[in-house]
Amino acid sequence: MAAWRPPDGLAGDSTLIRVSLGVLGPQQYRCPARDAMAARPNRYVPGHPSRKRELLESFPAGPFMSAMDLIEDRHFTVEQALRAIGERTDRPVHDGIMQWTRHAVRGYVDRFGDNREQLLPLRGRWTHRTRLSVPDDRGARTYEINVWGRCYTSSDGETRELRLIANRRNTRVRAEAEIAVAAIVVARGKPGPTPKRIRIRQFGMLEGSVDPIFDGTVADAEDMYRRHGRKALGAIVDSQEYRPGATCADCQFAVVCPALSRAPGLLGIADRTRPRRSWSPTNARSYRACPARAHLRQHRLPVEAAVERSPAAERGRAVHASLERCHARGDNDPCASEVPANWAPPPFDLPESERELGRLLLRHHADVCPLRHATEVRTEPDLVYDDTDSDVVVLAKPDLLYQERGTWVWREVKTSASNRRRATDVLAEYPQLALGVLLLARGALGGGRGRVELEVLRPGGADLTMLDPFTVGVRERAKRVLLEHVRAWHADDHFTAVPGAECGRCEVSRWCSARVAIGA
Repeated sequence: MAAWRPPDGLAGDSTLIRVSLGVLGPQQYRCPARDAMAARPNRYVPGHPSRKRELLESFPAGPFMSAMDLIEDRHFTVEQALRAIGERTDRPVHDGIMQWTRHAVRGYVDRFGDNREQLLPLRGRWTHRTRLSVPDDRGARTYEINVWGRCYTSSDGETRELRLIANRRNTRVRAEAEIAVAAIVVARGKPGPTPKRIRIRQFGMLEGSVDPIFDGTVADAEDMYRRHGRKALGAIVDSQEYRPGATCADCQFAVVCPALSRAPGLLGIADRTRPRRSWSPTNARSYRACPARAHLRQHRLPVEAAVERSPAAERGRAVHASLERCHARGDNDPCASEVPANWAPPPFDLPESERELGRLLLRHHADVCPLRHATEVRTEPDLVYDDTDSDVVVLAKPDLLYQERGTWVWREVKTSASNRRRATDVLAEYPQLALGVLLLARGALGGGRGRVELEVLRPGGADLTMLDPFTVGVRERAKRVLLEHVRAWHADDHFTAVPGAECGRCEVSRWCSARVAIGA
């Protein structure tokens, strides 16, 4: 790999390289280049503006950790700790995060409260530090690795245990590299004497589950780190892969990032006094239904599967997955009208009625499949733009982008179980269309006179609506729609629940006390 070099505008030295276990977490939430820059904490962005903090606590696991510190270090009862967290005024905790915290803390105490193994909580965390006599090829003289979780040790110091925290059991599988790095930090980290036994377990906050991850000696940890950990950390520290996404919103290096596209004025708001955030059309729809719902979804709290994965919703996802497979084949052959009976393989498990409806909808798509005349295709691309006027990172994921005669066409696909057509303002109903109109109008995807398409698949056929971004009326309507979706959200500090009919269709209502109060 070529020697790591900082982007233009980044200053400082790299004599210290510091990483945390989190850099080996789920990659869909990380930017490798950002992790490489952050690993060199002596580097800085000259003239970087100070960050505006959110009024509310923005780290959903933070209140859980704070409550457990009060219980373990200051001997608060569970209720005393929860009350202290709920009454905080410096960084108030959103009601939904508080309900989630209450659930997680009670589950943790129920699971570990008897402390049969007589482990003592460690104040702080372990850090594994290596100092070199001369700088290495990276220019570093000191390396530090730390872990985040609940840390415990036996009274004689011979046993150490790290309890990693996950929202839920089945969605957080630790890779070998992540386990190896955690093990070496627990084995060799300071403070404390070198232990004889190292144990790592994962606590699933939703289920109150405990799963063993590692149990061995210092030698076992060192061997695993040599085989799986060192190379993985080296790849991260040396990475120059920029991956723009939601992480750009809290990245201190965003102002010098060569991969983040700038789109000043995209959302129609000129106000940089607010906390920097990320926004997407999906977030906009959730916020319009209920601000609390959008807040809890954006913080990735566990959802109710019965709501999130209803048969109709799953059929819609299965249709989109089938279209993505077809469009991504690379041969530019249009989708066929003959749809196999097994068109929705696992993980989709559809009732027969939804399976047959989906098959019918896919047959109708073949009539309007754009691959008949596309020269280039991008399936569900991640588009990221920094609206520097509003200090918002805008995220979009079109169902399909394709080129026709050298210009880009943005297509969204929706499915319906009904043939009934409502007179509707499609731009207002689907804010991603408004976003597509404005991006194409400003040439953000490239030159040419592109267009936006809405394909609605119904049992009776396919409806195709086309929007011209270069028609003044369409463009102005798109601007108004986007501003209507963004303005209140951009100014909101509290994200208060609005209980009502939507509560029964809300996938995160379990964590909302307002929903409980109305008996939804």
